Amino acid sequence: MKPVLLHKLHQVLKILNKVPFRQSLLAGTIILLLLIYPYPGATQGNQSKKTLQVATKVIPPFVFQDKDKLSGFSIDLWRSIANEMGADFKFTVYPTVPDVLDEVEQNKVDLGIAAISITAERQKKFDFSLPMFAGGLQIMVRSSESKNNIFPNLLQTFFSPTLLQLVGIALALVVIAAHIIWLFERHHQEAMISKSYFPGIFKASWWAAATLATQADEMPKGPLGRMIAIIWMFIGVIFVAYFTATVTTAMTVQQLQGDIRGIEDLPGRVVVTTAGSTASEFLRQQKIKAVEVAGIENAYDTLLRNQADALVFDSPVLLYYTANEGKNKVEIVGSIFQEENYGIVLPNNSPYRRQINSALLTIKENGIYRTLYEKWFDVKKA
Repeated sequence: MKPVLLHKLHQVLKILNKVPFRQSLLAGTIILLLLIYPYPGATQGNQSKKTLQVATKVIPPFVFQDKDKLSGFSIDLWRSIANEMGADFKFTVYPTVPDVLDEVEQNKVDLGIAAISITAERQKKFDFSLPMFAGGLQIMVRSSESKNNIFPNLLQTFFSPTLLQLVGIALALVVIAAHIIWLFERHHQEAMISKSYFPGIFKASWWAAATLATQADEMPKGPLGRMIAIIWMFIGVIFVAYFTATVTTAMTVQQLQGDIRGIEDLPGRVVVTTAGSTASEFLRQQKIKAVEVAGIENAYDTLLRNQADALVFDSPVLLYYTANEGKNKVEIVGSIFQEENYGIVLPNNSPYRRQINSALLTIKENGIYRTLYEKWFDVKKA
């Protein structure tokens, strides 16, 4: 029994000694009922406090992970909300937003927080908190400095898989043509090549390569050799024309990459984004073919390796990368489109939604939210 109740009971007994029997009997009955009724403080003390299970995913600057330590705007925001609610919690990191949504939908966790967009489709399956961040989609391309550097671009063009494959085919053709011309020319008295395989095959290979490039200075002496030479020269003309067209096309495409200035420039380009994101859904609705990768880091790599012309994703995430790891490597083009809000996702009819909303409003009013925003999104600091 609580000391406060014992003190009050002692005082009541003193009073009962001074009143008539009937009145003291009635008062005693009331006191007995009060003692039988559970004391609220004692009841709450006996109940175990639930630890909220919080799902998240790494997506700078909203969520960073350094070994087992989590940080970022969304992490700090949730800690402030939980502190306002007086709630205990435990974070669990998942690879993608769809994974977070699946865990919430199956009630394996109590809520999810990262950079999760509030959409009409998602609201059919989940409860969302009030918006915690306003954003949208934007386009990222490789920086103008890297595009205008001619020498690396030329090297990249000539060492592209298409041109390397073309060179491999040319070498195979040269070897085949060299053996054919050696077989037909080796017995001719005035042959331009030696009868023996070595060094005859080397001279034949040189002739085949020079003819392929339309620079041959000798011709076979025998009739069959000359017929083969004529056919080989036609092949050389076709090969040179095809090679020139391939290189020109590659250089033209590379030059056109700098023309991306907005969403209207994306059709026909190679666009990368993350699978299951609102960006991938938007591109699908706009009938813009997109390469979907597992995570945003993979999307950055795809863009920087010239395997994509542009990257479409959440604006604050791209802006942070541009100002930090991607500085002088990438740039943002165009304005924000497909504006959207991020929220805390909860299972339908979650008992925590009202408490979370109340706590979120409180930290916005008392200045905590503004402090967190400036900490993670202050442009001057970037």
